[in-house]
Amino acid sequence: MANAQRGGLGSPPRAWPGTGLALGALWLLAGLLAVRQAAAVLRLPPGRRFTDLERWIGDNGVLHVRGSLYDTDDFTGTPFAGLVLKPLTKAAEQGLGIFWTFGTLLLVVALALVAARSLPGPVPRRTALLAAPVAVILAVSSLPVRNAFTLGQTSIIPVLLVLAGCCPPRLVRGSGRVSGLLVGVAAALQPAVLLFAVLQWLTGRRRAAAATGVAFVACTALTWVFMPDDSWTYWIHHIAGKGLGHAPDGLANQSLHGLLLRTGLHGPAEPASYGVLAAAVAVLGLRRAARYALDGQALLATAVAGCTAVAVSPTAWQHQQLWILLAVVGRVGRRRADRLVWPVLVVLVTTLPSTVLMPDNPVLRPLGDNAPVLTALLAACVVPFLSRTAEGWARPVPTPAAEPQPGRISWVPLFRFWRRPLTRPNVLLELMLIRVGYWFYQFIRAQAPDERSLAEAHGRQILGVEEFLHIDVEHGFNHFVAGVGWLTGGMNYYYGTFHFLVPVCLLVYLYVRRPGTYRWARTALSLATLLALAGFWAYPLAPPRLMPGLGFIDTLNGPQDLDNPDFGALTELSNQYAAMPSLHIGWSLWCGVVIAVVAPKPWLKCLGALYPLLTLSVIVGTANHYLLDAVGGALVVVAGFAIQYVLSGPGRPAYGKVPAARGESDPLPAGALGRHGGHGGHGDGVHARGEGLAGGPGRGGVSRSP
Repeated sequence: MANAQRGGLGSPPRAWPGTGLALGALWLLAGLLAVRQAAAVLRLPPGRRFTDLERWIGDNGVLHVRGSLYDTDDFTGTPFAGLVLKPLTKAAEQGLGIFWTFGTLLLVVALALVAARSLPGPVPRRTALLAAPVAVILAVSSLPVRNAFTLGQTSIIPVLLVLAGCCPPRLVRGSGRVSGLLVGVAAALQPAVLLFAVLQWLTGRRRAAAATGVAFVACTALTWVFMPDDSWTYWIHHIAGKGLGHAPDGLANQSLHGLLLRTGLHGPAEPASYGVLAAAVAVLGLRRAARYALDGQALLATAVAGCTAVAVSPTAWQHQQLWILLAVVGRVGRRRADRLVWPVLVVLVTTLPSTVLMPDNPVLRPLGDNAPVLTALLAACVVPFLSRTAEGWARPVPTPAAEPQPGRISWVPLFRFWRRPLTRPNVLLELMLIRVGYWFYQFIRAQAPDERSLAEAHGRQILGVEEFLHIDVEHGFNHFVAGVGWLTGGMNYYYGTFHFLVPVCLLVYLYVRRPGTYRWARTALSLATLLALAGFWAYPLAPPRLMPGLGFIDTLNGPQDLDNPDFGALTELSNQYAAMPSLHIGWSLWCGVVIAVVAPKPWLKCLGALYPLLTLSVIVGTANHYLLDAVGGALVVVAGFAIQYVLSGPGRPAYGKVPAARGESDPLPAGALGRHGGHGGHGDGVHARGEGLAGGPGRGGVSRSP
């Protein structure tokens, strides 16, 4: 923090072309999210909103009780927090909802603006303009802020006080009294914040550290004078609040102490292990925070110290985890392709529940359940954030990219600025986005209309059209399959296994061996899946096996009571009426197209073409889809490839070799060099040849995306 004057923002930035429109859109989105959050809280019935605040200052709240604040476990704050809240009881009773909601909203906006103004310099003009609305959007969308809104917690105040005391250059360069006063009051509200006094001392701000200690002692002594019994209960009996609130081993407690308890460590070994690990985390985290503060990254230093406080605190409830979101400002990786991994991870952890982050299985579920504390530990002790003097701080190594090729139609591509990267994306970033995308697919599919009468009516429409076209072969083929035991078993296994296995294996192969083709194929698959989700919403359809009175046989689940069907786990996880279009056909056709493109041998291309045909026979034979569902699945895949072609132009082949490829990489089209010919710089090893991506000099070529 001693050199924080080197960071921050300078003179008012000038707008770039298009920045005004983006700025207006971001502020509009920030306003809508803020209004939505306020409305979501105020719409809740009185018994479900401000539950913590009602326990403290409501008609029967603990702050009205003549006994101790801690006679029950409802109040988890410090005695100083209770002392501060007592004058608010009357005002809260008169207008608790609106007063508290909009007051909290103003605090969140203030916190976001302080954080945006504290970005380490040099800050590009466009970034300086867009930082404030983006910070508001992230803050309002985060789980800690949403939880604080709903519960009526005061946990935003300590974070705001610390940011105001540690980040603004004027306060950092000053005497330290004001800075120390702000941090000391924050520590009186949240004791783990006392670690910032150590950070101030390590960065040479001795007066600020002393002022922090004095302010904390003064506030705490004040509560000992007016509330001695409560102070004894909190500081001595509960050892700084340990044991108050929910069970310490519950998922709500995202601290190192809670993590150790959830791993099964109990008895004397747990506090001993916790003490040793907490001390190690505190020492390492504060040393790292001091290094970043002296480097001029005051906001990152504050975030690292805050994450350290979250980890070592005996309890860290969700509304106290806002420090983790601040770590999003850290820059990790010297390559542009790696720069997004850390901020995306932080945003996902702080905005999405654990069920979204990881699938529900015994191996990965604990990672999702403990994601906040693990992220806090990573930020405090592990992640190698770049210093401002490091190579690549302001200008990371760009990703080799190919200029868009003109299509056969003059206006293709529409996005002429969209250059195709030649190297594979970061694997961690790709896995995170795939996981969230797949959860979104499951969520939309499950939320699509599932009204039985409408779905069955659409089923009769499909059968009528097929009968008119003389292609209504589903019933006869289904009964033929059901009458052959080995065929039934094989198709049931095929239906439940290969739908995900083959696309995943193909994507892995493309990622390792054909990175350019991987991006092309992955984008088309994503677009096709999004179009299919729209189909699920627009046209809910009962598959043949769920059509009453038509005699179709459910080969996998057996005869069903359609008023109360039981399809095992799928009954709860999947919408059975999301049948049009068939993604079994869509994804298998995508596999067939990709195999036909990349397979070196003709017999492999034939197998690729056979795969969607086998899938078609399986979905019809098991009575899961109609033939027209397959047509719909094929159409969304064709549309996915077509949309990509229109937006970015042709360019299926990857335009160069990638050093990490384990053999022959993607083929080079004739003329893949253009005006940027030669070997790619910065060690990327991209080779290209010819006269241009479009076959002529100066058109297309290999460049480096900025």
